[in-house]
Amino acid sequence: MKRFTTSDIEKMSKRYRTQLINSLSGFKSVNLVGTISQEGITNLSVISSVIHLGANPALMGFIMRPVSVRRDTYKNILDTGYFTFNHIHSDFYKKAHQTSARYDFGVSEFDTSGLNPSFKNNFKAPFVSESAVQIGLQFKEALNIEANNTILIVGAVQEVYYPENCLNEDGYLDIESAGSITCSGLDSYHTTERLARLSYAKPDQPIEELKDERASKPTSSIKDE
Repeated sequence: MKRFTTSDIEKMSKRYRTQLINSLSGFKSVNLVGTISQEGITNLSVISSVIHLGANPALMGFIMRPVSVRRDTYKNILDTGYFTFNHIHSDFYKKAHQTSARYDFGVSEFDTSGLNPSFKNNFKAPFVSESAVQIGLQFKEALNIEANNTILIVGAVQEVYYPENCLNEDGYLDIESAGSITCSGLDSYHTTERLARLSYAKPDQPIEELKDERASKPTSSIKDE
């Protein structure tokens, strides 16, 4: 088994080190974050740092890189107070990846990638029409991480859109059935294959595999418009 030390990592070229360290955390969620400026210019950016922060209240977050340069996503979130997370699927992952390019101010990544914005139910940020799982969030706080000057953006879940046949009776949303993909490193995209869902672990009981039981009817009257 090979080994890298701190000294080895510090001597690596910037691009090599970035690729390596980004690969270490394993498979990651990959999403498109949608925002809009006060002037009405839509913005779309692929991110691989979305995390669950809590269920009550329902909070999610993502890591924003240092704002020493222009970050339209960050500014739009602060200005409007809203943003969206949109799952990526195998039929448009290349278009999603294109949004990581650095475009001039005023250029919408929706236009350059060929993806389509969707505004619904008066929510103040755009969803991605092509995404099967869409999450609307309201900005709550930005936490500075002093170790590397990144920022944890925290949002409260306001709306969730999903395929009806992907929701289980116990609340589990089967994102694999929805076609959501994952990523590793900076540029590697993957489809998934579930091994099993497992029972809640208790000291005196064996682990068992759970069976999927789809919800018989929608849990919300909200419709995709």
